[in-house]
Amino acid sequence: MKIQPLHDRVVIRRKEEETTTASGIVLPGSAAEKPNQGEVVAVGQGRLLNNGDIHPMSVKVGDKVLFGQYASNVVKLDGEELLIMSESEIFAVLEA
Repeated sequence: MKIQPLHDRVVIRRKEEETTTASGIVLPGSAAEKPNQGEVVAVGQGRLLNNGDIHPMSVKVGDKVLFGQYASNVVKLDGEELLIMSESEIFAVLEA
């Protein structure tokens, strides 16, 4: 299913949870932290300004982004868990 967020909202697919630590310890599902990184799946047109103009989005589909731990709303679409958040809740775009 295709999704088109409104205004300055962004749809993000969260990066997979880490199941082992850097030292090789396997974490059970309840102990693994949800990552605060993901890939942008869809973006809205931009923020609507008071004068009626639209400020374009700074992120685009495919960008890898860093966001706050509690910054989003979780939705399930076609069995996949996606995050919807405002562009202002994104801290940074990760570069390769």
